[in-house]
Amino acid sequence: MGGRIRALRKQRGWGVQQLADAGRVSRRMLTDIELGQANPSLATVDRVARALDTDFAALALPEDDAAGPEVEGTLVWEAPDGSHALLLGATQDPRAELWRWTLAPTGRYDAEPDRRGAQEIHHVLSGRLTLALETGPQVLGPGQSAVIASDQQYAYLNEGAEPAVFVRVVTGA
Repeated sequence: MGGRIRALRKQRGWGVQQLADAGRVSRRMLTDIELGQANPSLATVDRVARALDTDFAALALPEDDAAGPEVEGTLVWEAPDGSHALLLGATQDPRAELWRWTLAPTGRYDAEPDRRGAQEIHHVLSGRLTLALETGPQVLGPGQSAVIASDQQYAYLNEGAEPAVFVRVVTGA
C-alpha cells in the first residue's frame, strides 16, 4: 500500500509534506506508511486516499489476481495480540467494502467517525463482539448481525475468552 501511495503522490508532482497536509497526517507518519514501517489506522489511510482522489480499497486491494484464489484478502490492520482485519473486496458505485475481522481475547479497535450517513453491517461468525457506540454497547454472538451508523465515535471489543470473528460491510464511508 505504501508503494501505491508514493506512486500516486509522485504522479501528482507532490512532495511528502504536501500530501501530509492534504491528508491531515504528519509528515513522519506518511513517510513511515510509504516505507511500509507504520501500522496506520484505517481512517488515516482513508484520509490519504481521499487527498489523492482515490479510495481506501484502491490503495489496499491487489491490482490483479496474480496471488491466486488461495488468498483470502488483503491484510490491512493487525495488532500485536494477533487481532487483524482483511479487506476482501470493494465496489465503487455504490461504494461498499467487505471485511473479515478477527479480534483476539481482550482485543480492541478504536475507529474514527466516517462521513455523515456512513453505515456498517456486522455479522458475527464466532465468539462475541461488543460494539462500543455513543448510545451504549451492543453485544453480538455467533449468527447475530447489527447495522450501525459509523459517522460516530465507536470501537470493536472482544471481552470474551475466544477470538471474535466477524464480517463487516461498510457503505457510504
